[in-house]
Amino acid sequence: MSGWLISLEGTEAGHVLALWLAVIAAFLHAVFGALQKGRHDPWLSRGAIDFSYGAMAAPFAFFVVPWPEPHLWPILAGAFVIHSVYKLLQAMAYSRGAYTVVYPVVRGTGPLFAVIGAYLIFGEVFTPVQWLGVAVLLCGIFGLAVYNLIFLDVDRERLPVAMGLAVVTGGFVAFYTTYDAYGIRATADPFTFLAWFFFIDGLVMPVLAALRWRSMIHRPALGPLMGRGVVGGLVAFASFGSIMVATRLDKVGEAAVLRETSTVFAALIGWVVLKETVGPRRLLLMALIAAGAVIVELGG
Repeated sequence: MSGWLISLEGTEAGHVLALWLAVIAAFLHAVFGALQKGRHDPWLSRGAIDFSYGAMAAPFAFFVVPWPEPHLWPILAGAFVIHSVYKLLQAMAYSRGAYTVVYPVVRGTGPLFAVIGAYLIFGEVFTPVQWLGVAVLLCGIFGLAVYNLIFLDVDRERLPVAMGLAVVTGGFVAFYTTYDAYGIRATADPFTFLAWFFFIDGLVMPVLAALRWRSMIHRPALGPLMGRGVVGGLVAFASFGSIMVATRLDKVGEAAVLRETSTVFAALIGWVVLKETVGPRRLLLMALIAAGAVIVELGG
């Protein structure tokens, strides 16, 4: 399968596959965010998810994929640090703010920084029409965040801190998107990077989650928590794996922008699963996000 993927790099078929992978990643990333923000403490949820996908990735890393080339080890170490900081910031933001307010801010700052990073590192250039699409998408995302901020019943005392954390987290979304694209392009076999990334990425949060669980007076049952972790681990493989492969096959900036349609899916999940209100104005803002993504794709 690695040979087949590599053969698609830079081709029209690779472009189409990257597009679909980015959209799939968008939907699954919204599911992933909802799983972390759901009925369990976000720190515990993330710890259970990371433990699950780290354990699942270990046999593939050690026994299935080719061993990482020497130059890949420091790249993996960098990815470990970047993603660890990102997850800490994300958990702190989710602990302090409503999902439908925090999530759009995180995802809205990510694509803009990612497009700039793709230009600086990979020399990717957006056309004026694509920049218009980015602007439309960002208007929809930040409009959704502002609408939620004004009209939803949220904990407003802690919200300024949550919003600040969300912006910084969005910066790290762009950072890891660009860095991961560099990493997956730096190895002959993309599945080597993926397997080792998921293995090492699952080492930190389970420890922090275990310490948090032990300090709780009312500890949640481990069975349902770990069940959520297994589901989240599978979703993480598909979501993060899809976007990483997309950035190897095609432009990093376009994949990053298309993935941020996850905000549309997140709003729908917030409405259907988390019972958060969705009205006509929010639907219009979600349509703007989708329209922006379409403009970016058609304007390329």
